[in-house]
Amino acid sequence: MAGLPADARAAAPASPFDRAAWFDLLAAHGFAGEGRFDAHGEAGSVAAWLPLRRDHAGQYSGLANWYSFSIRPLFTGPAHPGERGAALRKLFVRLRGRAARLTLYPVPEIEGVHEEVRIALRKAGWWVKAVPAGDRHWLDLEGMTHDQWWESRPGALKNTVRRKAKKGVVDIQLLTTFDPGSWAAYESIYAASWKPEEGDPALLRAFAQAESGRGTFRMGIARIDGIPVAAQFWTVEDGTAFIHKLAHVEDSLKASPGTLLSAALFRHVIETDRVKRVDFGTGNDAYKRDWMNRHEPLWRLEAFNPARIAAWGPAIKAFARSWLGRE
Repeated sequence: MAGLPADARAAAPASPFDRAAWFDLLAAHGFAGEGRFDAHGEAGSVAAWLPLRRDHAGQYSGLANWYSFSIRPLFTGPAHPGERGAALRKLFVRLRGRAARLTLYPVPEIEGVHEEVRIALRKAGWWVKAVPAGDRHWLDLEGMTHDQWWESRPGALKNTVRRKAKKGVVDIQLLTTFDPGSWAAYESIYAASWKPEEGDPALLRAFAQAESGRGTFRMGIARIDGIPVAAQFWTVEDGTAFIHKLAHVEDSLKASPGTLLSAALFRHVIETDRVKRVDFGTGNDAYKRDWMNRHEPLWRLEAFNPARIAAWGPAIKAFARSWLGRE
């Protein structure tokens, strides 16, 4: 069978990190390790897919990087739960023919994905350990309007937005298509912010341009006296807004341009795009709790193929069994 089909999809809600184009982009920018491998398995009319990278001989990981919010199985064919589970199990059975160890991170908890993958691995004969190893903050609007959600936010946040907006120091611009000048402004703000050096600016720009072509691109720029001081890059699809990047210039902090920009983007995606969820991605930064009302762990799944590990020798086998708590 050929590589990952363009129509392969994960269970709802959809994400920009579940599409063939995203994995192609990662591979094109050097994130496939020693080589990409699209693992797959079939059951009836359903096929399961999992894009992987080869780290070393016999060791594979999910094809992801620090921009990825998640790695999870993708499927083609009818949404039949029984066949999907069987197809995923077949995928992991086949993978045992080439892999001794498999690492998947970040695996989301939403829709029971981490449990689905863990069960399929074990049924396929792998030794598996699932460890919470990260955080995901998100907003479930639960039928709330923007104003109802805003009323539920902490008083300090609401007071900051009200006071700073009243002063009229910060000008906000919202964009729904990629603009080279605005992207250059974002890059200059990021370079002057508290953030570490951007991991792969060329990949991020290519991703933003592709999302603009799909109509999912959202960007905000905050200016003081015409000078860009804060910027954010979001995308919107399938009822969810994804917050990818945000930064502000440190010496503009007194005017709270980043906070005002966030408030404007939240209003736009809730009232104009009509999203039901907002996903703040990975990380447990304290400020995320001011905006979000849901929190759940991200999971790291470590799986060992007992047949392949046995061939490495008793010492490696003993380590794997001990680490997985099987002794």
